[in-house]
Amino acid sequence: MSVIKSSFCAKIFFAGALALVSNLGTAVAADKGDDYIRVFMNHARVLKLDRAVAKVIIGNSDVADATVADAKTIVLTGRAFGTTNLVLLDSSGNAIVDERVLVSIDEGNTVRVFRQTERSVYSCTPNCEKNTDSQGSSASATATSASTTSMAQ
Repeated sequence: MSVIKSSFCAKIFFAGALALVSNLGTAVAADKGDDYIRVFMNHARVLKLDRAVAKVIIGNSDVADATVADAKTIVLTGRAFGTTNLVLLDSSGNAIVDERVLVSIDEGNTVRVFRQTERSVYSCTPNCEKNTDSQGSSASATATSASTTSMAQ
C-alpha cells in the first residue's frame, strides 16, 4: 500500500514540476518577444535620454514618427499599425538607442465587429468611430521608407 502511495505522490510531484517548468518557459519566451518600445496608434510617447541626441532615424516613417523636443527628449508617435525601428545617434555617431518599435491599437477602448470574413475595429474614446486602418493596410505594412532628422548644433 505504501509503494502505491509513494508512486502516486511521485507522479503528482513530477506533473507539478513539469507544469512549473513549462510555465517558466512561456514566461521567458514572452519576455524575449516583448523587447519593443510600444506606442499606441495616434498616441505619443516621451523618451528621456541621458545623453544629447544628434541624429534620429526611423526605419519606416509611415509606422512611427520621432520628433526632437530638446537634446535629451524624443517624442515618438504611432502613425500606423506595424513595427519599425528607432536609432538615436550622438554627435560622434555612436548609437544611444537602437530599438524596435511596435505600434498597436489601445485594446482597452476598442470594439471588434466580425461579419463573416470581414473585420472592423472601432475606437471608442468616448464615441465609437471606425478605425481607418483596421484591416492592417498592406500599404503601411510594405512601405520601407526611411526618415532621418538631424539636430542643429
